[in-house]
Amino acid sequence: MSESELLIRQLTAAVGAGKVLTDPAVLSATSHDTWPVSTKWARQDQHPYRGDVVIRAGSEADVVAVLEVAEETGVPVTTRGLGSSVTGQPLPTRGGIVLDLSGLTGPHEVDEVDMTVTAPAGMNGGALEDALNQAGWTMRFSPQSLYRSSVGGWLATLATGQFSSRYGGVEDLVVGYRVVLAGGEVAELTASPRAAMGPDLRRVFLGSEGTLGVITRVTLKIVPLPAAQHLQTFLVPDVTTGLAIMREQAARGLRPSLLRLYDADEARHAMADPDFDGTVLFVGTEGEPEVAAAEMTVLTTMATERGATELGPEPVQAWLDRRFDFSTVEKRLDTPGGFAETIEVAHTWRHIEGLYAAIRKALEPLADEVLVHFSHVYPQGTSMYVILLGQVADDAAASARLAEIWATTMQIGLDHGAELSHHHGGGLARSPYSRRSLGAAHGVLRRLKHALDPDGLLNPGKLGL
Repeated sequence: MSESELLIRQLTAAVGAGKVLTDPAVLSATSHDTWPVSTKWARQDQHPYRGDVVIRAGSEADVVAVLEVAEETGVPVTTRGLGSSVTGQPLPTRGGIVLDLSGLTGPHEVDEVDMTVTAPAGMNGGALEDALNQAGWTMRFSPQSLYRSSVGGWLATLATGQFSSRYGGVEDLVVGYRVVLAGGEVAELTASPRAAMGPDLRRVFLGSEGTLGVITRVTLKIVPLPAAQHLQTFLVPDVTTGLAIMREQAARGLRPSLLRLYDADEARHAMADPDFDGTVLFVGTEGEPEVAAAEMTVLTTMATERGATELGPEPVQAWLDRRFDFSTVEKRLDTPGGFAETIEVAHTWRHIEGLYAAIRKALEPLADEVLVHFSHVYPQGTSMYVILLGQVADDAAASARLAEIWATTMQIGLDHGAELSHHHGGGLARSPYSRRSLGAAHGVLRRLKHALDPDGLLNPGKLGL
């Protein structure tokens, strides 16, 4: 009996034959995510990272059983949620077992007193949000992939959402979770509502991309649906002015739910007007009616004093209505030789504009369109989101161009001391740059990896591990 046949027999005994999949079509489908580089590989029928077997886990017990088999056999395990990663996080670089958590679904539990919701890690985020809305609650956590991503995936990739300037990222949303460690031990990490018994261990697995453990169940904060919302679009003189407005509102302690600055090139898309000329700032406030109105009044004064002009709420509302639309990127990727990419970085207020100028200058020769917006605002700085659209001779050339775009952007980020990822995570795309990005801190990550996964079996090839 071959090693592969023995592995299949052990996994079948552990979780049942119906959850053990070896069909070539399934193996190919789970060897890709929505990273444009991976999408182009799939179009060329290339599968450089392909598992040997897929396990469709239906429970935490299945996850425990799979990790026990993995430890016994020395076979690597790459965890997969709903496959919405855009950086190659769930691609099995060493083959082995693909642990598919999309079957970890089922009832969620709402605690209206403690204002939390507990759900299985494989649950679709949009489905959970819709269910909460029907009961008058919301997570107010809204990544563009809301209806394509799992709640466990949010934690594993350290995701954030479009309302983060008020509600924060997933690190602010999470109350606790259950995680299965290499070898099958289950740990529950929580705080009720805050704990100081040593380090906050909940942070250890956030953003770890399945390299340290497998998250199976999550408890997240919820809030009542906002009683009021105010929206406004501002035409601002330029990016410099827009960034100054964003920084000032943060310094003054305002908490808008939405704050997005589009440079002139992306503004045409944001305004859905190819003839639009100018830089625009989308603003939203929400909550108690009097407070939301007062915050918008202050923000409007702040903006107009810097030369901004009000354009009305309609463009922001139109964007909110279409914000989950991926068609522009998907249509471009579906075209032979077409390419599209999204890369997000972050920096402090002092350095963000210099980073913007350098990235724009370097990327403009590599794409037909370079679109930039700034969002996810903090008192110390902001993220910068770059969208690239282009057309070359064929898919092979598109793959090469995407590789050049990634290498160029990451090097500029390193040169400027920027954060190489704000919320898409490392995956395969950024793994080669992890050590240089984290510096000596990468040694801490390696020690954690050795302590929690001494055989290096969990999602190898990510985060420079």
